[in-house]
Amino acid sequence: MVPSGWEVKKLEDLCAPDAPITYGVLKPGEYCSKGIPLLQIKDLSNGQVSSQDLHLISKELDEEYKRSRILKNDILISLVGTIGRVAKFELSTPANIHRNLGRVRTDYHEFIFHFLNSDVALKLMGDSSSGSSQSALNLSTLRAMKVPFPPFKEQQKIAQILSTWQQAILVTEKLLENSQQQRKALMQQLLTGGKRLLASDGFPFLDEWKAYEIGSLLKEVKRPVNWCDESDYQLLSVKRRSEGVILRETLKGDEILTKKMNIAFEGDFLISKMQIVHGATGLVTKKFHGCHISDSYIALVPKDKSKIDIEFFTWFSKQKFMYWKAFFCSYGVHIEKMTFNFNLYLKEKIKIPSSIEEQNKIVSVLSSADQEIETLQKKLDCLKQEKKALMQQLLTGKKRVKVAA
Repeated sequence: MVPSGWEVKKLEDLCAPDAPITYGVLKPGEYCSKGIPLLQIKDLSNGQVSSQDLHLISKELDEEYKRSRILKNDILISLVGTIGRVAKFELSTPANIHRNLGRVRTDYHEFIFHFLNSDVALKLMGDSSSGSSQSALNLSTLRAMKVPFPPFKEQQKIAQILSTWQQAILVTEKLLENSQQQRKALMQQLLTGGKRLLASDGFPFLDEWKAYEIGSLLKEVKRPVNWCDESDYQLLSVKRRSEGVILRETLKGDEILTKKMNIAFEGDFLISKMQIVHGATGLVTKKFHGCHISDSYIALVPKDKSKIDIEFFTWFSKQKFMYWKAFFCSYGVHIEKMTFNFNLYLKEKIKIPSSIEEQNKIVSVLSSADQEIETLQKKLDCLKQEKKALMQQLLTGKKRVKVAA
């Protein structure tokens, strides 16, 4: 059922008569330095079309496929593999599209763009895709897609509301990207001594950084579990090259194959022996204090807290060369099944500030940058969720907008 005043129309009936829904160039050929931009799935992101690193095709090939040339405000949809990625072409430069994209040209592009980005449309596209090894969306299915279609003024109002939300999302994404880049630059500068912070006396730290064997700073700690098949065990895991320690799952003792478990405390630095070559390390935070780890994890703590701040070591371990150290301390034929030589790892040397105060200051700066990123990420997630809910209501007519008479 559609709301009063709305219609249900096929997508093809809403398109320009002289520009039916179509896909593009079958065989793009080699890059042509003075050619015409050819858009592909990779060039579509967050509802927009990238103008960077585009493939260029010859003018002759573009002429052969002039039916799939695109104009400003054309809507592009991915048809192969990644089904239903939608973007609007807002550039004024000549361009064409690859076979893996479909083009929709319509006078109602503002409304249709938001509809095709909705869960309703994405579900229709996903349910209708075919292909055994790689999913594909047929043009016939796309053309026949049914669109709940409100009067033009209501379309404009809906599009205006959703565009405002989308702009807020794009701005927040840009802020998040900038903050992530700033954190990356800070890590590069602060964790290598390229930039020195101010000590408590107001003057920069000047002491030379010193080289230490990891084993002279950290030691392994084990806190064996008193096993009970009826008890619940909260099992921790470490994500590869990401945000560190997470709660993987909670199981009863009799559901766990290995009985070699240890208790993790806040401040333990965990190493995954199975995924160390991928940077799977992280710090146990307060909320995971008292959870459990299997014997495929190693827990490290400082030997002397006046020499090493474990939070500093956690940040230090995120550097790429630390992944390489772990890799060279591992052996095996297949990278996913390499065995970690922990004793060799302890002999590896790292160059760090000899002053614990400088380590603390570095942690403080990087943690502040991390908190800013976390705040922006939460804001972004909230904006996306709220826009998604609003789209569901506005694009189906469950929530009506007021328009001028």
